[in-house]
Amino acid sequence: MTDFNEVFYTYRGYEKAAGSGRLTPSMEDYLEMIYRLSLENGYTRVNDIAEKLNVKPPSVTKMMIKLSDKELLIYEKYGNIKLTQKGEELGSFLLDRHNTVKEFFSLLGLTKNFHKDVEQIEHYIAKETFICIKSFVNFMKDNTDVKERYEKYLNEYKNNTDFIVE
Repeated sequence: MTDFNEVFYTYRGYEKAAGSGRLTPSMEDYLEMIYRLSLENGYTRVNDIAEKLNVKPPSVTKMMIKLSDKELLIYEKYGNIKLTQKGEELGSFLLDRHNTVKEFFSLLGLTKNFHKDVEQIEHYIAKETFICIKSFVNFMKDNTDVKERYEKYLNEYKNNTDFIVE
């Protein structure tokens, strides 16, 4: 039940309330990609990140300095980029969060704007929300009969619904 006496904020208001120590969505994307690329070798390079994120190397360099200042990675100009333990732990969480939101949307049967929605929403879910989504995804994996019943229900619902918001 919704508590209508609850205090509401604009999106920006919630962002300000969270504090300035948080990573920006862009910082999170970089860190997640560095973690992905580092899984094989334990390090990565500016050009690898630029290629994977479709950005220019100077943009990567600027971000490496910011993430280095937050002690999430070790960056040497023209050298390898290596995550610190703190950066590795956060990168692992960010990749898990990304994959969990992706699986959740897939379970829901989403197809349009799938990757865009995953990228946008993953940065703004609270820890409790993430835990609930992850437990739901795991529940559906463990209960394939429920998943199959939902998929059947969803297909029937889509076929019998006159309005689909684009």
